[in-house]
Formats: sequence, C-alpha cells, structure tokens
Amino acid sequence: MRPFVPLIANPHLATIASNFWPRFKQLADVPAIEHRVQTSPNVAIRVVEQRPAAKAKAELVLVHGLEGSSNGGYMQSMAWNALSAGYAVHRTNIRGCGGTEGWCDTLYHAGLTSDLRAYIDQINTGLPIVLIGYSLGGNQALKLTGEGHPRLAATVAVSTPIDLAACVRALGRRANFIYENRFIRRMQERLKERRRQQPAAFDSIFERTDVDAVKTIYEFDDRITAPHFGFGGADNYYATQSSQNFLAAIPTPTLLITAQDDPLVPFDVYRNKAIAENRNIELIAPAHGGHVAFLAKQTPRFWADETILDWLAPLTA
Repeated sequence: MRPFVPLIANPHLATIASNFWPRFKQLADVPAIEHRVQTSPNVAIRVVEQRPAAKAKAELVLVHGLEGSSNGGYMQSMAWNALSAGYAVHRTNIRGCGGTEGWCDTLYHAGLTSDLRAYIDQINTGLPIVLIGYSLGGNQALKLTGEGHPRLAATVAVSTPIDLAACVRALGRRANFIYENRFIRRMQERLKERRRQQPAAFDSIFERTDVDAVKTIYEFDDRITAPHFGFGGADNYYATQSSQNFLAAIPTPTLLITAQDDPLVPFDVYRNKAIAENRNIELIAPAHGGHVAFLAKQTPRFWADETILDWLAPLTA
C-alpha cells in the first residue's frame, strides 16, 4: 500500500478541501439501479446500485456519515474507483437521508444496524459482501460486524467515531464550531422537513423540544435522538451504541483507516485494547489526513480509495 503524503497538512483545510474537491463525473454514465428497500414495516431506505461491465469480484456496500447521502464526494469517488477495479457498489442512504425524509417514521442513530442487516440479507448474488462505512456510517458498519452477520466477508471503516462520547466532546471544541454548526443546521432542517411530510410521526418531538434552540450535537442527542429511541439521554446512547464495545467480537477481516490529526475523532480512542488484540483488525493511521479527506500530494489523489482496494484485492481474488 502506498504511504500517505498529504496534499494539505492542516487537518481543517484538508477536511474542508476534500468536501469541495471535484470527483469522478464519469460515475453518472454508469447505469444505476435505484432500490427502495423495505427494511421493516414502517421503514424504507434508498440504495443506489451500480455494477461493472464484467462479473463483479464482490459486492461493496457503502454507508455515508452524519447528515450525508449516497451523493457525497467520498461515496462517489469510492464507487467509481471500485467499479473500475471490478466491484459492484451499493451506495446506501441511512434512513431519512438522500431524499427519503418521507420514507420512514423514525430518526436514525449512530448505532442503528437493522437497516444495513436487512439490505445485506437481500443481496443474493453469491459474491462476497464487503461493508464500507465512513464516519458515523463506519460506527454502524463496525457495530454490525461485531454483532455478527454470516454473509459479511470483510469490513472497512474510515474516520470512524468508535467512542461516540469522546468524539462529540471533540466536536464541541471551539476549533470545530464550523463543523458542529453545519451539522446542527442540517439536522434541524431535515427534522422540520420530516415533520412537514409526516406530522403524526414527528409533531411530538417539537412539542417537547424547542428544536431551534438546540445548539450542539450533545443537546440534539440528549433532547431528541436518545429519547426517540428509548436510550434516555445522550450519555447512555453513547455508552451503548459506540462501536468500540463490539470490536473484540469482530470475526472477519476489518480495516480501520483514521488520521492521527482528525479534528473530529481524537486518535486516543484508537488506543483501544481490542484493536491491538483482535487479529482480524488492521489499523492504518497516517499522521495527517483530516476527517474523511486523505487528499494525496501525488495522483491518484484519493488515497483512502486506493488503500481500501489494495487491501481488498487478496481477500476478493
């Protein structure tokens, strides 16, 4: 695997630049199958499936981060590079995301694995299935892998907040106010849109909480996400749904990619004992890279995509 040499060493600039960096427009020319997947009686998610011209080597299921979608830049670049390498890709939208605000009557949370489990159960090609999650989607991917799924051949998690409480504290630092404010605005806007489409399901949230008064991710989770799912408060939600609790039980090859300078995910959380002791887990942690960025000085520019595919090659040969 090629060592990572950053195009931009500053983690904040790298993170922001990556968000706006041009991605592969050729992806739009590859035929796509839009799936509306019913994962439970009142829940459906949207998955965008694309396949290579020849028989695929494996099925790659991609999961985006907080308030993202299947159209995120990192999702598109990984999809294009994977297709070019001979893999089928399934860009999964977490419930309520990617234009599906009216498709289910619940929110999502960082440890919600039932939708991914249901979708993986519906892939019937007989090919190996690899789960690739980014940021919050990485927490879902690792948790599902640790919970166990007989059809998962491997898992990759990029820039993942494996300790939710520690990462929410990091997000609340003054230096990270741009990210937190952006997340909060998006979460508030999405919640209002969901209420507009399904008032019977979401009016109660607005009745017990002044949504516009919420200023931090912790407040949003404590007042909205945790009560909605029966966790009580944010502290219990983080304690029970962090994927670090499931790392020791991971039974299949798993790659963790994180930057030691990630502004949103403190590297100390990766000193977890299970990462060192579970032989199925491999950690790659360059000194620089930002959050879900990894813009390389050399081409190919998207180092994380290249590294994932290099790691997968012997597993899917």
